[in-house]
Amino acid sequence: MPHQRRLAGIASAALVGALALGHAPTAAVAGTDTAAQPQPFGRTTLGGADPSVIRVGGLYVSAKSVDGGVAVRTASTLEGIATAPKRQVWRDTGNLGEVWAPEIVHHDGRYHIYFAAGRSAAHRMYHISSATADSGYSAATKVALPGDKWAIDGVPFTHNGQRWFVWSGWAGDTNVEQNLYIARMTSPTTTTGGRYIISQPREPWERVVGNPFINEAPQPVRDPNGQLHIVYSANGSWSSRYCLADLRLRAGGDPTYVWDWYKSNGCLFGSHADNMMSGWHATLHVDGPGHNSFVLERGDIATSPPSGNRFPTMFHAVAKGTPYSWSNRYWYTGTAVWWGNTTYRRANVPGATTNVGYSLKFFE
Repeated sequence: MPHQRRLAGIASAALVGALALGHAPTAAVAGTDTAAQPQPFGRTTLGGADPSVIRVGGLYVSAKSVDGGVAVRTASTLEGIATAPKRQVWRDTGNLGEVWAPEIVHHDGRYHIYFAAGRSAAHRMYHISSATADSGYSAATKVALPGDKWAIDGVPFTHNGQRWFVWSGWAGDTNVEQNLYIARMTSPTTTTGGRYIISQPREPWERVVGNPFINEAPQPVRDPNGQLHIVYSANGSWSSRYCLADLRLRAGGDPTYVWDWYKSNGCLFGSHADNMMSGWHATLHVDGPGHNSFVLERGDIATSPPSGNRFPTMFHAVAKGTPYSWSNRYWYTGTAVWWGNTTYRRANVPGATTNVGYSLKFFE
């Protein structure tokens, strides 16, 4: 018998400095789909971390940090990414340092790859682009982020006609904690105005593993109501406590105003039951799932799927029964579904203490 996927979930609580309250989910799937039936548990044969995969027409395109640079793979199926030829599209000939977590999108007729490069406190975001998926990329250009602080895991998206950039970074010049920041973009490598904090790792369930405590790998997606979500990874990636959580922007909210964001009240996709949001279940087959990729058309959140439909994801994790280490991580295929009428709760912060809307449940 093949393994069967099991619903696990994504939901986390309260915002920056907020004290999380208990969460009683009133979730209901908004619709059904024959594709939502359990499917065989999936794993690619591609070892490594931080998957980024988009679909452009009938082509699946991935970006991965490898061999001191960035490689692209293309395939006609999502699973085919694992065995597709590796095309090196950029190498660190300028000795920038460690290359982390490339993110690929297709915007204005070009492929854009964003990645972090540097050593220690020097990590910053860089950008390359090409008209072709797996060749012809430009030289790397540093992304001009407000404050020019340590930054990783950056990704652009468009919401309500405005181009935005969201990333994980430090408040200052030392590694105290990793927060999530957002800024407006005016070009693929330029931002305008300030950087705005939207999440800090201040809830007990995202402070299980730290030094530093971490919010990272933000992934924007839009729900069936048109509301913006930022799914992110919490706890240290060196631990099986690594998990996915959710930030939901209230209807009509300002993406730059931290108190317009509501945080799920626990992990929505994780391998430890005591870290999960009430009503969400721990994984059966993997440990430490995190740094996910919503496999959207062109990487554009405007193509986020309608309610009730299962849609593809990729994430990295370690197979249960295997020692948890960075070297044992693999890319896994999965799916997600919008989960309606879900309440996120918070306390001791400005604004309403509860917010009801869509959350996400994930299948291994």
